[in-house]
Amino acid sequence: MKSRPRLGILMLDTQFPRIPGDVGHPASFDFDVRYSVVEGATPDAIVRADSRPWIDSFARAGHALVSEGCMGLATTCGFLTLAREDIARACGVPVASSALEQIPTLLTTLPSDKTVGILTISAASLSRDHLDAAHVPTDVPVQGLDGSSFARTILENRTELDTAAAEAEMVEAARTLCSRHPQVAALVLECTNMPPYAKAVAHATGKPVYSILNYLSWFHSGLVPRRKLPAGWETFDTLKGGV
Repeated sequence: MKSRPRLGILMLDTQFPRIPGDVGHPASFDFDVRYSVVEGATPDAIVRADSRPWIDSFARAGHALVSEGCMGLATTCGFLTLAREDIARACGVPVASSALEQIPTLLTTLPSDKTVGILTISAASLSRDHLDAAHVPTDVPVQGLDGSSFARTILENRTELDTAAAEAEMVEAARTLCSRHPQVAALVLECTNMPPYAKAVAHATGKPVYSILNYLSWFHSGLVPRRKLPAGWETFDTLKGGV
């Protein structure tokens, strides 16, 4: 019998296409997830305005997912890092709300003279409050896609998405970021609609690229630990001549 999803994802109220790789497309994961749409919480309301008035709505949707067996929650907008702590407190489970929350850990993996760079759907809207909520240092550079066709499609909640244009815009923004800030050694995609273009960005820049999908794969691995090692692996108690 198939087990219930352990990761619940709180969805913005959207109508733009959710293509594979987008956090809102179930085929983006190699495990099952459960979605809940927070009605009225449009991209414009969350990105361009203050997301905190929506905390109660997200908490109610989160409670419903937890009651259905979800052991952890995620969101479909990186700007909801502002609401993460309140949602977690209200729902009583871990919450992974934004790819930005990976940055402190990523920085520990880089040489001391290197840093990460952030690609965001809107640099104009990504405030110091958002970055502080994700514990992002003040010297991490940010490059926005403000005014791009990709940003307009998502923020204006349009029904059609030009994926070729979105990829080209993402690559251009990433190259600009790396050119302006040569100390950038890895990229983080703030927007949960950006992962479909991560491979193109990595190829164009030669940098590792991290997104909400990396974050949620790690997050989920703790919610549902592996019960046994893959076939052919030895367990520690059968190893001979070990340390």
